[in-house]
Amino acid sequence: MSSFKIFEVAGSGMSAQSVRLNATASNLANADSISSDPNQVYRAKHPLFEAIRTGLGSKAETSGVAVRGIVEDQAAPTARYEPGNPLADANGYVYAPNVNTVEEMVDMISASRSYQNNVEVMNTAKDMMLATLRIGQ
Repeated sequence: MSSFKIFEVAGSGMSAQSVRLNATASNLANADSISSDPNQVYRAKHPLFEAIRTGLGSKAETSGVAVRGIVEDQAAPTARYEPGNPLADANGYVYAPNVNTVEEMVDMISASRSYQNNVEVMNTAKDMMLATLRIGQ
């Protein structure tokens, strides 16, 4: 494996965690939105990751991570009885998204730390390469 491959692997991890942070931020921003129709209410979004593999068989190597897609949570929205709300349906219900703010905050902290770890990997690899170059001086 090339010494420069580490930058590609860490960079793909940073990119994936950036997508995860954006999805979490979107979920938190829409956590308090409501709708009169349960089919039109915001649904939590989560990225789906997969390992990037190069080579075949026993010589296959993992060379990063890719975002395979963004999936919507299929959990039912929360129905609240609020007959005075202008968005209430004919039965007096409004529908809130299936976003758990505590889980989203934990996910955001985890994604942020993973991003920071990838930055540290890149910085350490850079420092090691510079130190190697200085050996010959």
